[in-house]
Amino acid sequence: MSRILVAFFSASGVTKGIAAKIASALGADVFEIIPERPYTKADLNWLDKRSRSSVEMKDRSCRPNIAFRVVDMEKYDTVFLGFPVWWYREPSIIDTFMESYNFDGVKVIPFCTSGGSKIGDTYKNLQALAHGASVSEGARIPARATSEEIRQWAQMQLAN
Repeated sequence: MSRILVAFFSASGVTKGIAAKIASALGADVFEIIPERPYTKADLNWLDKRSRSSVEMKDRSCRPNIAFRVVDMEKYDTVFLGFPVWWYREPSIIDTFMESYNFDGVKVIPFCTSGGSKIGDTYKNLQALAHGASVSEGARIPARATSEEIRQWAQMQLAN
């Protein structure tokens, strides 16, 4: 039997809502990727080049600390990984997460939320960070997606 984890980072709550629907549809465990130092509204101001998120995203080596670790990560063989799109890619805290565990033999299925940006080549970034994992292309899931649409998408990802 497959053990599934839905891990996610959510800055505004949208990604958290999608993650909850995926977990509910699949009977999966959930882990919220929480920054050690929470982001403030000013930190998330993408129009300010000096905001924390702008500075982090400009520096590809930036790895924000995560407050908690997944207990028994090795028991999962599938990880749905959710995040908002920042500057056309995954937030740096997702890079921290991917480098924090051994994903050898794990199927990683990214999903993102965004007002309009697509997930793009994020799976290539994630694959480079998770040696031995099988990272799928994933998808952008609209905030207004129904539970049924999300269930169908998630089950299709598991079947592939």
